[in-house]
Formats: sequence, structure tokens, C-alpha cells
Amino acid sequence: MNILVINAGSSSLKYQLFDMDKCLVLAKGVCERIGIEGSRLMHQPDGKDKIEIKSPMSNHADAVKLVIGALVDPDYGVISDMSLIGAVGHRVVHGGEFFKKSVIIDEKVKEAIEACAELAPLHNPPNLIGINACESVIPGVAQVAVFDTAFHQTMPKEAFMYAIPYEYYEKYKIRKYGFHGTSHKYVAQRAAELLKKPLEKLKLVTLHLGNGSSITAVQGGKSVDTSMGFTPLAGVPMGTRSGDIDPAIIPYLMEKEGLTVDEIIDILNKHSGVSGISGVSSDFRDLDTAIENGNERAQLALNMFIYNVKKYIGTYSVIMGGLDAIVFTAGIENLNYKGIKIDEEKNKISGREIDISAKDATVRTLVIPTNEELMIARETLELVAK
Repeated sequence: MNILVINAGSSSLKYQLFDMDKCLVLAKGVCERIGIEGSRLMHQPDGKDKIEIKSPMSNHADAVKLVIGALVDPDYGVISDMSLIGAVGHRVVHGGEFFKKSVIIDEKVKEAIEACAELAPLHNPPNLIGINACESVIPGVAQVAVFDTAFHQTMPKEAFMYAIPYEYYEKYKIRKYGFHGTSHKYVAQRAAELLKKPLEKLKLVTLHLGNGSSITAVQGGKSVDTSMGFTPLAGVPMGTRSGDIDPAIIPYLMEKEGLTVDEIIDILNKHSGVSGISGVSSDFRDLDTAIENGNERAQLALNMFIYNVKKYIGTYSVIMGGLDAIVFTAGIENLNYKGIKIDEEKNKISGREIDISAKDATVRTLVIPTNEELMIARETLELVAK
């Protein structure tokens, strides 16, 4: 079966078409500047040159039409007609407490996604627009919602609750939700395969590293704690996000700098993290270059990131009562501690799955590039097959 995976943003729409029988990506691409002048589709068929298609896209329905047109095009398409798309899997950022797993989309599911929009105002509305656009353009094709938050719904209450008056949880559902769940689930499952051990018997710490980074304790295949919280702002320092801070800093800065609520949230989301500390960049490659040139603030930013990663790994290993492996989506520096020993030469290899543990390590350290789209396709296929 062919599964189309859609990740709709406010003015973009990313897609991949999978042949699930062969586990192949037939084509992938992105629609850019939807609703904005200069919109275009960048389409990459498997084994062919990338195609740029400049075309007006006033809305996401136009974008989906363009995607379908590219997929069935006689010159650069990969399927003969749209009836060969068996189902569509959608990335949806926030499922709140409504969804503990992926679901086939119906009107009640769409209502719940809309209800969660206040918890993810930048993501859920365009996710829903993408769903409606697909319903309009390819009616009758099964659609599945795969939620970033669903994997973390197995956290115990003591892990996801905040120590604020309980009534705020009851009234507003203020709690830790966690994000990147699809990624954490994928790399945990893949780690079990590489280690040749049942996932149900493993204690893992999985680290989704990027401009937004999150760390998850996975015990017996289930998320038992995660670093991101009510929003993706919590956790380790990230590219431009502050990560965990004393909440009293917020009103203090607002008073000292004369900032509004929107302005302080913008600072914490877009001008903090390793970018705010280093004054150089949110890209760790730029930090490495700056460090080589003697930039002390860049070194501090990297040290702070590594320190916080270590802190979460240590905390989660205690919570789970031990640790079998650490799983990174990219390499990491300076992490040797209590059975965790890294082979520095192996750690230099990038872009592929590898065990970077030293020979005498008692805790395995794996690097597994994430593949959220494949995970979405698998969960879509599983639901549709039922």
C-alpha cells in the first residue's frame, strides 16, 4: 500500500509518499509560501532530479492539488493515478489528553484537534487545515492523525503534574505533555532491534536533538518522563529556546525591561538558548567553529547544553532504576560517566545508525537518525489495515 504522509505548517506543507510493501520513499517534497506571493513546490522523486514547480497556492487545498499533480505527472511522477494512494497520515502536534495513540480521523477527532489548538496555536490549526484540504482533494481516502504528544500519555501522574493548585489542572489541563513523541517512539523501537533485545525489557534514554531538543525516559517501551512540558519551551537549552528557568525570572525581566507578555515569551522562544548565550548562532556547527576561534561564550553555550543533557540522563536513569542504552538522533560530546563510554572515532561518523560505545562500556550508546515520517506511515498502515 502507498501511504502519503503530510506535515502541514502555517504557510508550508511537507510530504512523503511511501511504498509500504517495499518500505521505500517514492517521492518527497515541500510546498512553500502558501497564501504568499512566490509560492512553489519543491518535488523530489526517488532516483530523479529535484523539480521546482512555481505555482500560485492561495490555500492548503491548492497545495494538496499541486502535490497530487506532481505525484501522478507522466514525466516526474511516481504513481499512475491518485487512486493508488491507500491512506494519508498526518502529523498533528497536540492531542492533549484526548489521544493516547494514533486514530483514524472523523468529525469528532477533528473537533478534538481544534479544541487542543489553544495548547498549540502555531501548529494544530495548520495541521487541521491540511486534514481538511486532503478530504477536499482526495475524498474517500482514509486519513490518520499521528500525535506528537500521544507517546507521552503513558507518563505517571507524578511525572506529568505541576505543583500548582490542582484546580488549574482540572480547569485548564495545565500539565506536562511532552513533544517529539513520534521521534522518541521510532528511535526506541529501532534501538531494541539493533540491540537484539525486547523493547519491553529495556530501559532507554532517547534524545531528539535539533533546534528543538527533548529527552525521554523510555521504560518497557513506554514514555515515563520527558523534558519538554506544557509547551516545547521546557527542558534543556535549545537552539533559541531557554529550556528550564526559574519562573520568577519572567515578571522580574518584564518589570526591568518594560516588556509585555508576548515580548518576554518571544525572547524565551526565539532569542535564548545557545544562540542567546553564545551571541553567535543556534546552529551547533557554527558554535564549533566559533570555539575553534577561541570564542568563550560559544564554549559556555555548548558546556551548558552538555551539562543539562547529562543532568537529564542521570535523573532518568535513577527514575528507571538503571539504564541499558542511550539513544541519540545525532552525535554528542563529553559524555563519559558511570558505564557510559564513547568511542570518539565512531562518534565522528554522522548520518547513519551506529553504536558509538567504547569496548568497555556497560551502557550502550547508539546514534539513530530519526525518521518521524516513516513512523507516521507505519502507524497509518497499521490502523488502515485493521
